[in-house]
Amino acid sequence: MYATERQQLIERMLADDGRVAVVDLAARFDVTTETVRRDLAALEEAGALRRVHGGAVSPERTSTAEPSVAERSLRRSEAKERIARRALAALPTGAGSIYLDAGTTTAALAAALVARTSPSGCEVVTHSMTIAHSLAGVSGIGLTAIGGRVRGLTAAAVGSDTVAAIGRLRPDVAFLGANGIAVVAGLTTPDPEEAAVKRAVVAGARRVIVLADADKFEAELLVSFADLSDLDVVVTDRDPGTALSRALRDADVEVWIA
Repeated sequence: MYATERQQLIERMLADDGRVAVVDLAARFDVTTETVRRDLAALEEAGALRRVHGGAVSPERTSTAEPSVAERSLRRSEAKERIARRALAALPTGAGSIYLDAGTTTAALAAALVARTSPSGCEVVTHSMTIAHSLAGVSGIGLTAIGGRVRGLTAAAVGSDTVAAIGRLRPDVAFLGANGIAVVAGLTTPDPEEAAVKRAVVAGARRVIVLADADKFEAELLVSFADLSDLDVVVTDRDPGTALSRALRDADVEVWIA
C-alpha cells in the first residue's frame, strides 16, 4: 500500500473515531511504527490531525474543547446505548444505591433503567439536571438530585456546595462519564469545576464504573480527576487498543465490551 493510500485511510478513521493509535495502525497496515509516525507527521503538517502521545486526534480536539449536551447526544448514539445496556449488569442486586454522573452515556443508562421490565428498587443520586428530569416519578426508582450552580453547557450542578453534598455520600456503585481516558493522564475533562465534582464521586463510591465509547480513548483534556487505579470497570464499545488495554489490566480494571 502506498503512503498516500495509508494516509487517506487514516483520515477516514479519524473522521469516524476521532483518534488513531500508532500501534494499531502499524498492525492494520502491516508496516513499522516508524512508517506510521512518518504518515502522521505528514498529515499533521497538512493540518489533517494533531499528534498526541501514542497516536493522533482530530485537529479540533484540544484540551479545552467541550461540545454541548445537545451536540454530544448526536454522536455515536448507538454505541452509547449498547454501553448503557451492558452496564446494567453492574447494578447492585436488590435494593441499592447508584450515582449517575452527568453525560450523554450515563443519560443513556438512565433511559435503560426506565425501560427495564421490572422495577430496579434502587436509589439514584445525580447532579445532572437532564438525568434527574428523566427519572423523576419513575416507579421503582428513588431519586435524589444534588443541587448547585448549573452549567448551561452540560446541564450539571457544580461548585463547592455540590462537591460538599457529594462528599457525604457513599453509593454502592458510581457510573461516570469522561471526556478522555488515557494511559498517563487517566480520566480527564475540560472544566475544573466538573472535574472537582467527578473527583468527589470517585472518592465516595464503593465501586467506580466508567462508561466511555471508543472516541474517548487516549484523549487528554485539561483536568485529570481520576487515575486508572481508581476504577473498577470500564464499559465501552470497542477494545481500547494495546497500550491502554495493558495499562487498564495492570491497574486491575475490568474492561467490558458492549
